[in-house]
Amino acid sequence: MIVNQGLAMIRVLLLGGTSEASALAHELAGAGVDAVFSYAGRTAVPVAQPLPTRVGGFGGAGGLADYIRASRITHVVDATHPFAAQISRNAVDACLATGAALCALVRPEWVAGPGDDWRHVADTDAAVAALPDDPAWVFLAIGKQTLAAFAAKPQHHYLLRLVDPPRAPLPLPDATVVIARGPFALADDLALLQSYAITYVVAKNAGGAGAESKLKAALIQQIPVILIDRPRLPPRQTFGSAKGVMDWIALHSTRLGL
Repeated sequence: MIVNQGLAMIRVLLLGGTSEASALAHELAGAGVDAVFSYAGRTAVPVAQPLPTRVGGFGGAGGLADYIRASRITHVVDATHPFAAQISRNAVDACLATGAALCALVRPEWVAGPGDDWRHVADTDAAVAALPDDPAWVFLAIGKQTLAAFAAKPQHHYLLRLVDPPRAPLPLPDATVVIARGPFALADDLALLQSYAITYVVAKNAGGAGAESKLKAALIQQIPVILIDRPRLPPRQTFGSAKGVMDWIALHSTRLGL
């Protein structure tokens, strides 16, 4: 546990939504750190957290800066999804504007191994272009935010795996939706690919263990994977583990306690 007078001067805003963020929330709560957990609000029933929780957007970088000031936030930890680029950019700008300290908890990227057939692309539009012209069965493992781009190739049948049922009609003319929340087991993803006779997998290079099984299943089934690279973000201090973030907070609390 972090124990010094500097701790009383620290208040952390944890931008969450990942399993790593949830693990860090438990570390913060166990250490007695004054912290607020923030969800973007894209999931209908988010995972309960051991910290006070807020749900919803901030209204851009300016709104986030206003929240930081009003809530007397001293430290911001960005533990959002690697593809939640806009909130990550907003966090950089808001912390520059307010003087709050910022770090990010970032998962390592996935790296291809022997036998993997991965076709790296820069963005969603490039992923659409990489799909064949002939009809295919595509496991579109990219969430629900960027589905509309794939309507440009309506000849494919798309399999979607979403956390919540879609609230509006899908932008794809031929799609099947499976509702499930990760982490996913290899056996389950193998069964999924086989049941729907999937011939292509489209995924984002999110990293982490919770969604990696689809890539292992694709290797076993010898299915090509179109993998979307992570967006580029402004420079910021990053850590690959909750321990790294906790050590960072401990260092700051010690400095404040001097």
